[in-house]
Amino acid sequence: MLKRFAFALALLVALPLHAENQLGGIRPDTPLAEESEAPQIPPVINADVKQVRNYPDQPPLIPHKTDNYQIDLNVNKCLTCHSRTAVEDSQAPMISVTHFMDREGQTLGTVSPRRYFCTQCHVVQHDAEPPVVNGFVDVDSVLGHMQGAATGGE
Repeated sequence: MLKRFAFALALLVALPLHAENQLGGIRPDTPLAEESEAPQIPPVINADVKQVRNYPDQPPLIPHKTDNYQIDLNVNKCLTCHSRTAVEDSQAPMISVTHFMDREGQTLGTVSPRRYFCTQCHVVQHDAEPPVVNGFVDVDSVLGHMQGAATGGE
């Protein structure tokens, strides 16, 4: 009985320390029971340079600011540059033809309602480091490593 109590006590002391450690990349100096000051949101990358996709079927990233863009049932600011009829003047890339298809794969004359709200899938990029270390490797790196292994190189 005494051993169980000692184990339970040790566990109760260790768990909060372990939990604090788990969140180290996000809340490095603030105990969990306290509020920390929110960090500044990093600036949006506004270079208008198309970003490379990290994996097949990744929605393209938005390479410019979208502050105050109205996207609702009545207005979609994105379509003023990216619609089929606007790209000649704007020189922006046209939205994908998949955005004109309904659930059954039938092509529509206008943007499908299920693809109308652009920011559900497309996001701007911020000039920020990841808050925690991760081991993400993009598909080209994986394929390059696999091709190198197949030819005897690395």
